[in-house]
Amino acid sequence: MWERSLVLSAPGKVILHGEHAVVHGKVRSLLPPVEGLRSGSPAPDAASALRTRSDFDESKSPSVEQLHTLKEFAGIAAGASAPESLATLAFLYMCLAISAKYGWTEEELTLINSWAFQGERVIHGNPSGVDNAVGTWGMYVGKEVSLVTSRVPMLRILLTNTKVPRSTKVLVAGVKEKILKFPAIMNPVLDSIDAISQECQSVLEAMPANPSPEYYPVLEELFDINQHHLNVIGVGHPSLDMLCRVTASHGLHSKLTGAGGGGCGITLLRPGLEAEGYDATKRDLCACGFECWETNIGAPGVTLHSSSSLNAEVLHALSES
Repeated sequence: MWERSLVLSAPGKVILHGEHAVVHGKVRSLLPPVEGLRSGSPAPDAASALRTRSDFDESKSPSVEQLHTLKEFAGIAAGASAPESLATLAFLYMCLAISAKYGWTEEELTLINSWAFQGERVIHGNPSGVDNAVGTWGMYVGKEVSLVTSRVPMLRILLTNTKVPRSTKVLVAGVKEKILKFPAIMNPVLDSIDAISQECQSVLEAMPANPSPEYYPVLEELFDINQHHLNVIGVGHPSLDMLCRVTASHGLHSKLTGAGGGGCGITLLRPGLEAEGYDATKRDLCACGFECWETNIGAPGVTLHSSSSLNAEVLHALSES
């Protein structure tokens, strides 16, 4: 039974606009955290267990060269490259490193962010730093991390997983190849994606905390334009086209989020639309073999919780982990 009194959680994230364009030097991307989908962990016992190993110094952070020991501890094969194995390795590495000198406190967000970035390096090699920034601080705008979630309206979305696997590295390389081959065609498209991000930010900043439906037509049109652009640069997929057609049949607007080539898409849910309409949309998407979650975007970053504040379902999940 889990007996720890503290729990850490961090939000998931979606990309409203700016995917791929920001990789190629554009200045603006919008990455809000997802309120209803957070990952959490009890304050880990892994660090204390690992420190019983003779090859770890309790007062020092582990070196990257000691990853082989962490793999052995976690039962990960030496040449394993699966995302699940690398994520476990990154988690153990950060737990051990941070516990050497520091505690897990809310005041150490900068430290948490820097170590989360090291975890991204373990998994991805050369990450942008975006994912760890959103998970730590709660909002990412442009190339600056910003604690502005209180000023960003809470938008209701449908997050849909097409269940089509894809490689971000391959997709990014494909976009780069197109840019090199057709620079006069592709660069204006990237400029337009950047302009969409800036326009969306302006609209969001003008919206109240609980926006009425009148604000949504512009956001929906920006979704449509950006989705077309993402298809042009080569990161669309038939599954994402199907997602957009299904939601459009219910009067809703969608776009891919992230690398594309499958993966996930997001759909704006306007306030005032009957719940039956959302339910019908989800049924049709699930009939395509997709998986859907209705949730909000706009949430705090990494958060320290007391176990007394957690509901029974979360506590049960932690006790089973």
